[in-house]
Amino acid sequence: MITRLDSQTPDFSAKLDALLAWDSVSDHNVAQVVDDIIAEVKARGDAAVVEYTNRFDRRDAGSMAEFVVAADTLNSALAAIAPEQRQALEEAARRVRAYHEHQRQESWQYTEADGTVLGQKITPMERVGLYVPGGKASYPSSVLMNAIPAKVAGVDELTMVVPAPDGELNDMVLAAAKIAGVDRVITIGGAQAVAALAYGTETITKVDKIVGPGNIFVATAKRAVFGQVAIDMIAGPSEILVLCDGQTDPDWIAMDLFSQAEHDEQAQSILVSPDAVFLDQVEAAMQRLLPTMSRQTIIAESLAGRGALIKVADMDEAIALSNRIAPEHLEVSVEDPEALLPSIRHAGAIFMGRHTPEALGDYCAGPNHVLPTSGTARFSSPLGVYDFQKRSSIIFASPQGASTLAQTASILARSEDLEAHALSAEYRKR
Repeated sequence: MITRLDSQTPDFSAKLDALLAWDSVSDHNVAQVVDDIIAEVKARGDAAVVEYTNRFDRRDAGSMAEFVVAADTLNSALAAIAPEQRQALEEAARRVRAYHEHQRQESWQYTEADGTVLGQKITPMERVGLYVPGGKASYPSSVLMNAIPAKVAGVDELTMVVPAPDGELNDMVLAAAKIAGVDRVITIGGAQAVAALAYGTETITKVDKIVGPGNIFVATAKRAVFGQVAIDMIAGPSEILVLCDGQTDPDWIAMDLFSQAEHDEQAQSILVSPDAVFLDQVEAAMQRLLPTMSRQTIIAESLAGRGALIKVADMDEAIALSNRIAPEHLEVSVEDPEALLPSIRHAGAIFMGRHTPEALGDYCAGPNHVLPTSGTARFSSPLGVYDFQKRSSIIFASPQGASTLAQTASILARSEDLEAHALSAEYRKR
């Protein structure tokens, strides 16, 4: 059902590397299709987007106007969902907004003794595009997690694209867009939607950044337009790493592993513990609980292909292994997780204690669930308000400051054989 590994075996490192290996966007045929779509959208704008959307999503639109969702439709969706669903969305949005308010950065400056002023100006991006998977899939949490930090940052215009195969839209997704403050919703998807956001069309204004998850065509398109616009990340499959001292209920841990495995067959769930008996108990719990799961087939394939139960010597080795893996989600299911926190170097989100399952972070705890995957937590961070703000340096030299700085600048410029640079600075010497 699931791979068992022991860190003390000679081939452990090689087996772990093989288990973790993942190349998120590497299909040459997909890349060629995406390149062709992007070229067509750049050349023909709305007409190309309409053609591709009609073909891929089985739509019959005559113009882009038919894909634009009216404000009344968002209001109707909010009214149509069950009261408990609306309450859950609004409570989640409140918590996500409150958390991200703490991330907002402000401009700052200081004045040197000679009167020179230095600082940094923080400015929100003007336009952002949000991609949301559509059709029968319902990911309202993705809408909240991407849209709210953009709005907290002060983004002027947030355009959401969401495919609607056969014209089918999900009321929860539209309701979430309304609650999160999305400015415009357009029912297009795929590489054509990414291209339209990146380059602009007659109907869609070019954005500064594209965020949000999608399939391999969407991920490939985001990679292709990076540089023309900013993107959040190229995300791999969801993953969870659980570090446990062996004292948490085995059923709880089994279900935590299932919570990631049910995403898709490529998701990764790993448990690390120094307690071999506990690993046996969790494996037994998984075998007992799996037949009760609605996504049993997906979970089973995910666990068999990419899951693992790993025996380590002690919790210190467990932490070292976690830092090597740099997981998207890290559960530290021990009695005193704060004692281990200083040693954790690489993780997208850290869930501390026995009563903090990763699922709380997915929906309503407050921190963002858009996290670095596939080991990129070594150098990347969760999506946040800072991803929608730009920083501009401020330099305001006083006459005395300019004269002083000119001497240093002149010497460095001439050492690089850049005479005009040197003279430009020297003209300001007193």
